[in-house]
Amino acid sequence: MISKYCITSSFIFLLFIISSTNGTSPLAPALYVLGDSLLDSGNNNYLQTIIKANYSPYGEDFVNKCTGRFSNGKTVADFIAEFLGLPYAPPFLSFKPRDKLPLTGLNYASGACGILRDTGHHLGDLLSLEEQVGLFQDTLVRLQGRNFKSSKELSEYLSKSIFIISIGSNDYISNYPATLLHDTNKRFARLLTSKLSHQLQRLYNLGARKIVVSEIGPIGCVPAITSQNKHKGKCVEHKNQLVSEYNSMLPAMLQNLTSSLQGSSFVNGHAYRLASDAIINPSNYGLKDASNPCCKTWLSGIEGCIPFVEPCDRRDKYYFWDGYHPSEIVYSLFASRCINNASFCSPFSLKELVKM
Repeated sequence: MISKYCITSSFIFLLFIISSTNGTSPLAPALYVLGDSLLDSGNNNYLQTIIKANYSPYGEDFVNKCTGRFSNGKTVADFIAEFLGLPYAPPFLSFKPRDKLPLTGLNYASGACGILRDTGHHLGDLLSLEEQVGLFQDTLVRLQGRNFKSSKELSEYLSKSIFIISIGSNDYISNYPATLLHDTNKRFARLLTSKLSHQLQRLYNLGARKIVVSEIGPIGCVPAITSQNKHKGKCVEHKNQLVSEYNSMLPAMLQNLTSSLQGSSFVNGHAYRLASDAIINPSNYGLKDASNPCCKTWLSGIEGCIPFVEPCDRRDKYYFWDGYHPSEIVYSLFASRCINNASFCSPFSLKELVKM
């Protein structure tokens, strides 16, 4: 049964969306989504992998229930789509080669993937960031052949579209230990930012101009990590220090791309700081539990939700939905900050970005 409290939190955000769009046409023609399980809307359902979220209680509070989202409800991408006045970006892999693709955007994100091609592949078939950009390129070939009279029309459409990317945590969670044998953390962070920069330039060359890239969150605070490592306080700090090195390099890389690629706007989503504060001071955000997963998980929080087991009642009071992923209420917090606050999504909030 859906909690009235979860309905209330979604309803409040919906009122915000209605007041923001004010019944006008969409603020952008399309939303394109790339990344990992924080944004996956169901692509892993179509891949041979054990990393899936296509069963109850995933989607407990989502209109279509268990779609493959690693959440009890909406993700950041869904809330941003609502703000833009667009439908939720469907998973690209749900379309067959001859299907007509929507003009309002697509989702290429794949749970457990990373910036590096080999990240997560011990878990089965996944879409690395490089492969996701390749699928976006395939998308453009299909769209131009059916929906746009000229490359100029397609370019104008893409220049006004919004692209959001959240990726990198799995490179540290499942790929870093092996790399540690021959790389320092700083070198590993440089490797990731270099690979990411290359894929962002590919997106730009394909026509993307407004691109929001999220930091990696505090992985040392997720239940899957805290349950397996000795730590003082709420988090495993040496794990957080690893991703902090990457996060410290991200702003300069994005600023350099904006300066060197004409007409581009690369926005940095400061997810780490907000996530850390919400976990350390949950009551400041209306939360009661920022340490334990809401759903019953395998291996004491290490894995995903146990199928068909009833989750906690007050999902709007939990930071974590399962051993790795935030709950819908936390995703709504991140989305609203990025939409409105230029210090969270910098140097431009989404409200500012859509007007550029």
